[in-house]
Amino acid sequence: MKKIYIFLMIILSIFLTTACAQQNPEYVMTVDELKKEMEENPNLVILDVRTEAELVGPLGKIDGVINIPIQLLANRLNELEPYKDKDIAVICRTGNRSTTGTEILVENGYKARNVLGGMVAYNKVKLP
Repeated sequence: MKKIYIFLMIILSIFLTTACAQQNPEYVMTVDELKKEMEENPNLVILDVRTEAELVGPLGKIDGVINIPIQLLANRLNELEPYKDKDIAVICRTGNRSTTGTEILVENGYKARNVLGGMVAYNKVKLP
């Protein structure tokens, strides 16, 4: 019984640490913040980590995005080297894969932020 308790405590602490890290304001942005950045920052790079098929699906895509599916991102980081000094907004369908993508980029020295809610949230917020 004690081993199960210890195991559960370890799992819980890992979960809480990860959840807190995902909410660090330095590494996240809302859809409203993304849209404002798109209007004000001509150097903003938007990385969509969904599959190519998803880009032509019902949620569509943002014009000018770079598409590297999350499954391939770690092996294709060299494609983002020209943008290493730029702000990168990472987006996916709902914000789960883009959380992982943001972590990969930040760990490799990029200035990346996860778009909370992803394309689902993006499509709900209308441009002014």
